[in-house]
Amino acid sequence: MTDRFTRPSRKAFLKMAAAGMTAALGLGALPAMANETAPEWPTKPVRIITPFPVGSGPEGVVRLLAEKLQKTWGKPVIVENRPGANGFIAIDAFRQGAKDGHDLMHLDNVHLVAYPHLFKKLPYDPVKDFEPVLPLFRANFFLTTAANSKYRNVGDVLADAKANPGKLNYGSWSVGNPVHLGTALLEAMTNTEMQHVVYKETSQLYTGVANGELNFALGTMATAGPLQRAGKIKFIGTTGLKRHPAFPDVPTVAESGGPAGYEVSGWTTIATPKGLPKAVADRIQRDLEKALAEPEIAQRYATFGYDLFPTTREQFGSFIQSESTKWAGVIQRAKASLD
Repeated sequence: MTDRFTRPSRKAFLKMAAAGMTAALGLGALPAMANETAPEWPTKPVRIITPFPVGSGPEGVVRLLAEKLQKTWGKPVIVENRPGANGFIAIDAFRQGAKDGHDLMHLDNVHLVAYPHLFKKLPYDPVKDFEPVLPLFRANFFLTTAANSKYRNVGDVLADAKANPGKLNYGSWSVGNPVHLGTALLEAMTNTEMQHVVYKETSQLYTGVANGELNFALGTMATAGPLQRAGKIKFIGTTGLKRHPAFPDVPTVAESGGPAGYEVSGWTTIATPKGLPKAVADRIQRDLEKALAEPEIAQRYATFGYDLFPTTREQFGSFIQSESTKWAGVIQRAKASLD
């Protein structure tokens, strides 16, 4: 039996030759190239919705980033402030907004890791509604007391708390914020009980520390720093695992007589809608990383006491899960809840 060879037509021959040349050059099939082309983005102004008020530290960082991203993307990047109602007003605007990446959400860490355990019913789903891209910064806290306080270190505070169960007080500006939960974690790790006092404004909170209304409170460089520099309050411990470079003489909580492994930080993130095309999500992350690497960002961070928090998307996802598990236990022990 012999094989029959059929001479191809001129049109078919040219088609095969073109395919062979494409393969030889390593270009791949032309239709596949068209399918792999990333969608054009952005095609219109990008909106970043934030729950933080104008003038706050986190909001200032986002505005600076928006300026950088606007130059990179060639489209206006608008920061829209929607403060109030625990951030739910801003989140609702995001959930009703564009799903193609032209609307981005600025989230506080409590929205992802604390509120799901504090509220019986949330007006959003932290898993289904958001895709966190990367953390914008991380801010550790300082344990602050009045400048003339008898407490020289964290060990003194804890000794007093153990000797007088339920009598020491500390403050924050709401239930469920990092300052409140960070102190609740300290209670849990030391088996102590203290009173939580809520202040309407952070300025009143640290004034309360300075004049002795409060035994202590956790605070950042941005919130408690002005009174510390004025000599009204003092820092006796930092909640990071290592000392803050701006305050090398302030020991960690563990070094100051507190429990080993104690760590509390506040952080924010930019999130995209869930299900965004990978090419668009990757571009947003890449351009955010580029903006965060600029020297002007580092200078602004030094002012607020913020630290860069470099991580991959996968590592960030694991971190969020571990934070959620940690705060779930703290909230359960404190029997804290919000309606």
